[in-house]
Amino acid sequence: MRRGTAASGKLVLQSFGNLMTKAQRRLWMKYALRGVGGNDNHARLDLAYSVQDPWNMESELERARFEATNGLIEREFGRVGSVLELGCGEGHQTGFLARLSDQQHGIDVSPQAIERARRRVPAAQFAATDIFGQPWGGQARRFDLVTACEVLYYLGDPAATLERMRHLGRCGLVTFFAPAARRVGAHVDSVRGIRKDWFHHGGTAWLVGWWRDD
Repeated sequence: MRRGTAASGKLVLQSFGNLMTKAQRRLWMKYALRGVGGNDNHARLDLAYSVQDPWNMESELERARFEATNGLIEREFGRVGSVLELGCGEGHQTGFLARLSDQQHGIDVSPQAIERARRRVPAAQFAATDIFGQPWGGQARRFDLVTACEVLYYLGDPAATLERMRHLGRCGLVTFFAPAARRVGAHVDSVRGIRKDWFHHGGTAWLVGWWRDD
């Protein structure tokens, strides 16, 4: 009986610790991301990565999004030769993309995030830059697929980024949290040949858009 009580107490403490971690993460991100939306604030985005996994990418919610993204890529594009991933962060989604691609190239404006991404996915290539500074060649159709997942609403000029994605990639894919549709939806809709769908997990929804130029 005492053993069961001790175990229950341990679970309560663990649950409390998890809640505190989530609360601390939310508080930190609220501070770090002040003034970030829609203005290319690279310094504040890098500040967010002063803590490990600031976006909670190891959560069930984000893993569900990664799996749904992989499912769509497999269905629409099959196995991919090379991927350029915008906003790769610490490489959580890069690991999923590696399951269906031969080469992975990830960029993020946070040098701290890129350091962790290199440790998480050693076989991939990473650079701390944006899509206009990526170092792997700027020729048309350089990559088989260019992705921007949960990135567009942080950009000062989403239209220019989408145009660059189309130049660099044979195919493209973007996802964004449903409430951001008013901010970036029109830019995605303007992409020639765009197709769209929704991902859902629990009460969360994301819009996904993809296109082919090959």
